[in-house]
Amino acid sequence: MPAEQRMAESDICLLYHDLLLSRATHTDKSLQFLENFQVKDDDVFAITYPKSGTTWIQELLPPLMNGGDFTSVQTIPNWDRVPWLGSTRAPLVLDTMSSPRPIVSHMPYHLMPATLFKSKAKVIYITRNPKDVAVSFFYFYKMASFLDDPGTFGEFIDTFLAGNGELLRNIWRNPELGDRILYITYEEMLEDLRSVLNRVLMFLGQEISAEALDRVVSRGTLENMKNNKMSNYSLVPEDVLDRKKSTFFRKGISGDWKNHFSPELDAKFTAVIQEEMKGTNIRFPWDEE
Repeated sequence: MPAEQRMAESDICLLYHDLLLSRATHTDKSLQFLENFQVKDDDVFAITYPKSGTTWIQELLPPLMNGGDFTSVQTIPNWDRVPWLGSTRAPLVLDTMSSPRPIVSHMPYHLMPATLFKSKAKVIYITRNPKDVAVSFFYFYKMASFLDDPGTFGEFIDTFLAGNGELLRNIWRNPELGDRILYITYEEMLEDLRSVLNRVLMFLGQEISAEALDRVVSRGTLENMKNNKMSNYSLVPEDVLDRKKSTFFRKGISGDWKNHFSPELDAKFTAVIQEEMKGTNIRFPWDEE
């Protein structure tokens, strides 16, 4: 699939400030709501690139912010529990939520509402090895009827790099946010979730009991999310997400890219990422892999 086919507006995607978004989850109305959204000082944003731990943080934030209470996780679909700002559900949900509101977004820095930067709201920014992101995205494209056929893995990587070369460069490092932003990685969450959640609690200025934190850590696992219909997307019709082609939750590990990239593809991908990161001093856990 040539990259240029995905770089234009279509029946499947709409073009928003040079960003291609799915029409299945975005409309002109929902994007206008994003632009005019009134951020509250106690809002908590989790910002991720897709397939970088979004569903995981949607599972963790509510109990973390509510003393370990998993009621919302068990009773409310994750897209309403921690809504995506910019999606069609956001206008229907966000104004009805009590504070503090956990919110997720995939939007780059410059497309977030101006009120975010004038507020005291906090941002948790999650990054993940882009090679693992690409693999996860490939399988998601296979199952999602509202996205283009990804073609072969090699073809998909060419398209991915054409449209996502600034995946890591655009990581929201901006002095406007100061100490209101916390950076964590998917890999850190896999290695020591309890430690990461302790950092999140300190960042948010919140405390929960050791028992409550134990509960969040033990229940906030991939296996539990797989079995939770409020989190595993089984509520989505199969003609939208075809679970015969791929499961929404696959492996949830670090390093699966090594099972998919040929040496040539790895070299190509690495070269693009290195070029995009040139001139920065940003280092990631996976840089030495």
